[in-house]
Amino acid sequence: MLGSVAAVAAGLVILIFASDRLVASAVHVSQALGVSAILIGAIVVGLGTSLPELLVSALAAADGELDVAVANVAGSNITNVTLVLGSAAILVPVASRIEAIRREGLLMVGSVILFAIFAAGGSLGRLQGVVLLLGMAVSIWLLVRWSLGHGPGERLAIEEFEDTVPAERKPIREMAIGVAALVTTVVGANLLLDGALDVGERLGLTSTFLGVMLGIGTSLPEMATALAAARRSAPDLVVGNVVGSNLFNSLAVAGTAAVVGPGPLTEVGSGELASMVGAVLLAGVFARTGRVVRWEAVVLLVVFFAFTISTY
Repeated sequence: MLGSVAAVAAGLVILIFASDRLVASAVHVSQALGVSAILIGAIVVGLGTSLPELLVSALAAADGELDVAVANVAGSNITNVTLVLGSAAILVPVASRIEAIRREGLLMVGSVILFAIFAAGGSLGRLQGVVLLLGMAVSIWLLVRWSLGHGPGERLAIEEFEDTVPAERKPIREMAIGVAALVTTVVGANLLLDGALDVGERLGLTSTFLGVMLGIGTSLPEMATALAAARRSAPDLVVGNVVGSNLFNSLAVAGTAAVVGPGPLTEVGSGELASMVGAVLLAGVFARTGRVVRWEAVVLLVVFFAFTISTY
């Protein structure tokens, strides 16, 4: 038990420092290349921090536990748009361009709904998995295309980052540091997750509740990077992080699981899928004005805790 508690503490410390450095690198790469911070947040940060979901779901599906893989995706998506977005907006109201919210946000909502429709059929086959993976490829293409169409005034310009990294540091070096920080963030999340799950098992928590912990745990990198981005006043990275993570979860993670281990879904019901779609739509309604303010953040957090308690 003490070893697991120590793992939780160590993982938390690693997450805090590594995610902070990851956000700094993402911002500087965005500035150096002149591309949208939402693109960096969605593809580099959002997709990168979703690696735990990919690993967990792929391994579960390969072992014949497709229900676990799908539940992990649903739980992670709910966590991203409630706990992650809500916690970041509590620190600093999250604001982004309305155009970006409408385009990238609708793309995310569409991917979540597509995944829910496939899973609601009671099974996931390889053909459906291929469709989801193709959807991921199209989504990345759209994100890149939209980013290249941004004008200079829409690109990231954050004065608070001026002293974070020496001006002479080149983008390639900063990318390498960002990748190292990303890997460290995932390692810290896994360490924290393993410790938390072991503590849960020793305390006799139900398997359903442990499954929710798994979904929450694999979203810890998103949580850490979103809080770091909010603290550094980089709201576009928060939005990109949530959008990219849910895109990756719904299309790449679920698609990979379906291709690796297709089969019936016997435990994941319409309730979990409906909760996921509802949470995403609620976050979309709050973000429609281009801002998520603190009272809306509180509502998102209440939704998250209500969902967690309902699974206990």
